[in-house]
This record gives sequence, C-alpha cells and structure tokens, in this order.
Amino acid sequence: MTDDRDPSGATAGPSAAPPARDPPPSPAPPTTDRSFLDAALDERDAVGFVAVGDRRDADLRFLTRFEGSEDDCAYVRTLDADVLCAPRGHVARAARRFDGRVSSDRPGDHPGERAAAVLDGVVDAEQAAPRTVLVPSSIPHDAAVYLERAGYELRSTTAVADARATKTDGELDAVRAVQRAAVRATDRGERVLAAAETDDGDELRWGDAPLTAERLRRVVNAELARRGVDSAGNTVVAAGATGSESADEPIATDEPVRIDVAPREPHGYHGFRSRTVAVDSDGGWERRAYVAVEAALEAALDEVEPGADAADVRREAEAELTAFGFDPTGGSGEGDPGGDPIETGHGVGLSRRERPFLRAGETLDVGCVLAVAPGLTDPEHGSVRLGDLVVVTEAGYELVGDGTRSFAPQGRY
Repeated sequence: MTDDRDPSGATAGPSAAPPARDPPPSPAPPTTDRSFLDAALDERDAVGFVAVGDRRDADLRFLTRFEGSEDDCAYVRTLDADVLCAPRGHVARAARRFDGRVSSDRPGDHPGERAAAVLDGVVDAEQAAPRTVLVPSSIPHDAAVYLERAGYELRSTTAVADARATKTDGELDAVRAVQRAAVRATDRGERVLAAAETDDGDELRWGDAPLTAERLRRVVNAELARRGVDSAGNTVVAAGATGSESADEPIATDEPVRIDVAPREPHGYHGFRSRTVAVDSDGGWERRAYVAVEAALEAALDEVEPGADAADVRREAEAELTAFGFDPTGGSGEGDPGGDPIETGHGVGLSRRERPFLRAGETLDVGCVLAVAPGLTDPEHGSVRLGDLVVVTEAGYELVGDGTRSFAPQGRY
C-alpha cells in the first residue's frame, strides 16, 4: 500500500499523490579525458599542473571523478605522471574512482607538500628556472606557498574551467537523468497546489493542514529523493510578496507560487527547472508578469545556438520584459522600487552555477548546458519565474525535460 503521507505528517488525497515509483538506474559514471592539460602545459612551457581542494571543488571532482572528503587532496599532472594524492583513509575509494595513480605517500603532510614531492620525483631537478606549474585560480593560498617554496613558479590557467564548459556524452546523460527528476518534482508541487482546497479565509489547505511554502518545499524534495537524486539544498518555494520570509504562513489562493529546483544526481551533475503558478489569480500583476516572463523565455531561447554571444540571451529576455512595461532589474514597471533582480540564466554541470554565464565575452559552444530562466520580482506582489534547461547543439538547442508550463495548475491536473 502506498504511503501518501508528506513529510509534514499530513495525509494527502489520492488526486494529489502519484503512485510511488522506483528511481530509474543512474547512467554510467562520466569520465574525463585530461589530455587537454597536456596542450596547456605545452603552450605555457610548464612542467606540470596542480589542483588542490576538497569535495566542494568542482574542478577537482571533474579531473579525478573522486568526490573526496572534507580534507583537501592534491592532483598532479605532468607529461609523465597523472597522480591523485588521496587523503588519509580514502585511498581505496579514490582508487575505485580515479583512473590514474593514487598516491598514499606522506598522508600527514599538507597536500601542497605532497604535490611538490610528486613534481620533484618526475621533474628534472637541473631544469633551468623558472620551472612553471599551472594552477587554477582557486588553489588555496597555503598550497601555493608550499609549491613556491619548493622552487616552482605558479601561473594561473583557465584550462579546466574551459573544458568543463562543454559536456561529453556521458556528462549529458547524467544531466538528462537528473533533469527527469527535476521535472517530476516541480510537477508534483503543481499537482499539490491543484488539489489544495480553500478555507474560509482564502488560504490553501492540503489534506488536513494549511499548505505553506515550507510544507510544499518538503513535498518537492521528497519527490526528488524518491527519484534517487539529492535536492542539494537548492529547492526554493516562494509564495507571495514576502517569499521565504513567510515560509510557515499559509499560501493565499491568489498568490504567485514559484518553485525552483536544482537537484544533484549521484555523480554530482545538477539539473534546473523553475515554474510559477497561482491557484486563483485575479488577473493582476502576477498574470501580466507571467505573460511577460513567458515571452522573455521564448525570446531568450531563440538566441541559443552555437557561436552565439551568451550575453545576447540575457539581453533579449530583458528587452522582452521591458517591452511589456516591466523593469528587468527589479520592480513592477509602475514606479515601484523593485526587489532583487532574478538571474536570467547560467551554465549548469558539476556546479549549480558555472560557465557559460550570460555576460559579454562568453560564447555558446556545442555541448554547453544552460539554464534559461528569466523572472520578475516585486516587493508588493512577489516573484514570477520560468526556467528550463537546454543543451547547445549543432542545430540550435535541445530542450532537456518537459517544457510544459501553465499559470493555473488546475489546467494541467
């Protein structure tokens, strides 16, 4: 028998709860071809590349496919070596994930010292100075100091960030898998809103309790978990003018309810989806904002193609919002000071937000994964946002997931 009890403890009606499903199997773990670093070493006449970080460092996870630990580890590549210096207690797990050599030498030393020792073992000690080592700009300061004390001159490189900006087939499989869960989770939230009832005070109830933004967020996150992905703390449910500040207040029937999800699948790749609905809108600000945002989303997507300036995606969305009489930097377009502007979009991958960003100088290349999500905020009415995930293709773009959207949830369920 299916348990239709949501995390708040209230029992849902059958129309609100889809049957439980086992999560689909995860795709095979993506792999990384690190040969792009060899080209960077050759171009800069460098003796090696070093990255240091913990599980939060997406560059290091991309290079090693090792999720790491709270302790820092070091990755070293030269033309003759490909080495991961794993933290104490994580050597066996690192060896299962990393396809190069895993070093357990000197586990008590700082990762910067361990990286320098690896370099010393493969670099000709008599090579004339400077012995240049390439590092990402995010390398910790103390690790940089150890490398410099060992006689290496550090030069920053964007090679890893550049490689991460376009995704391989294996990475795209992971993104598509997590996006399927993102679609189902936002749909689940809309389904709950469609099934909610109105009490005497024009506030929503679902099951036997008031429906709050926090309760709805938990339902959405439960659906993500049911589908085998992690919410990663990224789920936002904002209702009405005060948004998250009223998370424990009942949602009013005429308030716009925005649901944003950016879940993470087991290999670390993120999805993204944003939807806004209202149970019983009077056709005021929120309806006009929805029409404008929907037009802005379509205008932005029309700009997505290989070779396009990423900033054009943002500019077209903002131009469309302006044409509808709204201020895309925040505000209602009616003389009111605005709330904080909503970001129009960004790249998605091992990080929730990564390149390409929608700014001048960024180019959309085949294989880029992009969240396109224009929106509007207003201090009196709330926020409206619509967002989808796309992959840049030779022909333009592939919409990842279900692009269906409706302002009235009852119209879909």
